Amino acid sequence: MGRAGRDAGAAVGPVNGAVPVHGAGLGAWIRHAAELVSADAERLTRLDAAIGDGDHGHNLDRGFRAAVEALPADAPPGKVLVAAGRAIVSKTGGASGPLYGTLLRRAGKALGDADEVDAAALGSALRAGLDGVRDLGKAADGDKTMVDALAPAVAAYEAALADGSDLAGCVRAAADAAAQGADDTVPMQARKGRASYLGPRSVGHMDPGASSTALILRGLADVTQADAAGEG
Repeated sequence: MGRAGRDAGAAVGPVNGAVPVHGAGLGAWIRHAAELVSADAERLTRLDAAIGDGDHGHNLDRGFRAAVEALPADAPPGKVLVAAGRAIVSKTGGASGPLYGTLLRRAGKALGDADEVDAAALGSALRAGLDGVRDLGKAADGDKTMVDALAPAVAAYEAALADGSDLAGCVRAAADAAAQGADDTVPMQARKGRASYLGPRSVGHMDPGASSTALILRGLADVTQADAAGEG
C-alpha cells in the first residue's frame, strides 16, 4: 500500500541523475506527481475516510493540477518549486494545502536563484522542506502524519549522498524509504490532526498524508530514473 503508484505508466520528462537538474526537470517532477496523484486520488480519499475528513485525495489532486498550470516557463529550479507550492496552498483544501505548499516553497527557497541543482543542493532543499513541514504542523516522527514518510526519505537521501550515489540513486533511496515509512504508519496510533480524535481506533490504517508523500517522491524517482536509464 505504501508504494502507491509504483506501477504507474505515465510519461515522464527528462532529469539527468548524474548531472545538475534544471528548472525543466523539476517541472517534469511536478507534472508527473500530478499524474500519479490523479490516478490514485480515490485510494487516497478512501484512506482519509477511515481516519480523517475523507477528502485528501481529491483535494491534493486539485492542488497539483493547479501547480501544473502555475509552472513558469524557463525559470530556475527554485522558482519552479516556489510557484508550484503557492498554487497548492491556494487550491488545496484542509491541512494538506499549507503542508505540501510549505514543503515545496521551503525547498524552492533553499535552492535560491541557481540555474542548476546538483544532488547535494537537492538534498539540502528536501531537508529544508521537511523542516518547514515540521515547523508548520508541529508533528514528530511517530505521530502518524506525512512526516513519517518524509523524514525517513530525507535521511535516506542524505545517507545515499554520503555513500557517493548520484542524484538518481539518492532520489530512489528517498522514495523507497518514504514508501516504507507510509507502510509503517499502519500500526501507529495517531497523535496529530483529526485522526488523533479516534485514539486506538486509528491503529490499523495507513496515514493518507504519508501515503501521498510516498507517491509524490515516487514521482521524483521516476523522472530521475527514466533519464538515467536513457528513457527520458
